[in-house]
Amino acid sequence: MRNARRILLSIMLLLGTFGVSSVASPAMAAEPDILDQLKAVPGLTVTAEQPVAAPYRFFLLSITQPVDHTRPAAGTFQQRFTLLHRDTGRPMVLHTTGYNVPATAFRAEPTRLVDGNQISVEQRYFTPSRPAPADWSKLTIWQAATDHHRIVSALKPIYARKWLSTGASKGGMTSVYHRRFYPADVDGTVAYVAPQDVVNSEDTAYDRFFTTVGTARCRTALDAIQVEALRRRAELVARYQAWATQNARTFHVVGGADRAFEFMVNGTTWAFWQYSGESECQDVPARTASSDDIWAWLDLVYGVNSNTDQGVEPYIPYYFQASYQLGYPEIKLSHLARLQHYRGQDRAQSYIPDDIVPRFQPLAMFDIDAWVKLAGRQLLFVYGQNDPWGAEPFRLGAGTRDSYRYVAAGANHGANIAQLTPAQTAAATATVQRWAAATQPASAARSATYIPSLDDHNLALDRRFSR
Repeated sequence: MRNARRILLSIMLLLGTFGVSSVASPAMAAEPDILDQLKAVPGLTVTAEQPVAAPYRFFLLSITQPVDHTRPAAGTFQQRFTLLHRDTGRPMVLHTTGYNVPATAFRAEPTRLVDGNQISVEQRYFTPSRPAPADWSKLTIWQAATDHHRIVSALKPIYARKWLSTGASKGGMTSVYHRRFYPADVDGTVAYVAPQDVVNSEDTAYDRFFTTVGTARCRTALDAIQVEALRRRAELVARYQAWATQNARTFHVVGGADRAFEFMVNGTTWAFWQYSGESECQDVPARTASSDDIWAWLDLVYGVNSNTDQGVEPYIPYYFQASYQLGYPEIKLSHLARLQHYRGQDRAQSYIPDDIVPRFQPLAMFDIDAWVKLAGRQLLFVYGQNDPWGAEPFRLGAGTRDSYRYVAAGANHGANIAQLTPAQTAAATATVQRWAAATQPASAARSATYIPSLDDHNLALDRRFSR
């Protein structure tokens, strides 16, 4: 008995000397804090952590990127992105904005569906993610895709579960470009309202769209208000210039208030269907409306600031890309032909400073189209029936596998999976969750619940931008 007590006492002393942790299983060791893990990633900087609803954490980050990925030593810039951290044991959603990145936390639809983490990345050359000086020839879809590839490679050691990518509009296009060049980076892509302008000079699909969208009565009203606005050009341009002077706005890039006004009128019907719907047709002013009412409607639908230098400047990288590789829709607007002073000039190049001269590369979108149709995998596209951008969508082909395309009836540029029919919503949701291997945790019901501070953000409507 005494010997047994001595042995037990010896064991207890031994544990006290070396510590219980020395014999604990490595699997029981606490996971390092996510902030510490991020700080350990080479080239990555944590610029801030902002408070956000539990169980999430939200970080503002930047990563050092080569200006030219074919010549890494030729210079670098800091690319801004954000991380909404849920749990390293959950899937990751790579959200490509195509434009600037919001500095506030939000959950894209796929992030909610898989109860996952989310990275949101600012497109290269959008301020502040712009090299200085800016070599615009390096703003290509391949360079941007390689930016995203390096971010994925940097963070996959931390987030080792399945990855999805997503984006809306130009962000959706960007997510597909990333998959084309780095198909193994993610396990599925959900692209919302993403156009694909394969042949830039062929835009009749858009002309046909505007002859069938909505009701004939609404289309007639929209055409009529455009005609009336141009008939009142002298009065409304004078008002435009006075407004610009009063608000310190200028028109150097577009080429004057008269040209900016005509381009605004050109784009109102496009902007209306992109962001509004049939129910707003009753608000279109009649041709007998006062100039005050017409001016207010133009501002509401298109935005009088949009074609000023100050309105254009943040989006010059988009206009450059549209002129360089992406293509840009040019519609006929035959009902305005006799009233236009700058017919055929409302194109992407007109929104770029004269010292930036892109040379269009027509094969870039052919390549993307061929990849989707011949080798695309795990792609899911969602479009809105009344969205002009859907007139030239991505199309699946004979070689595409495990991929789907849906159109939400009556929806505009904010279309998403939730707006599909119940059966389609269920099918699309199941597909996204299957790609992500998104097993539902015990807290799934709580996690999938609507969180106002995270889910009110609608990225598709960030930019009231007509074309």
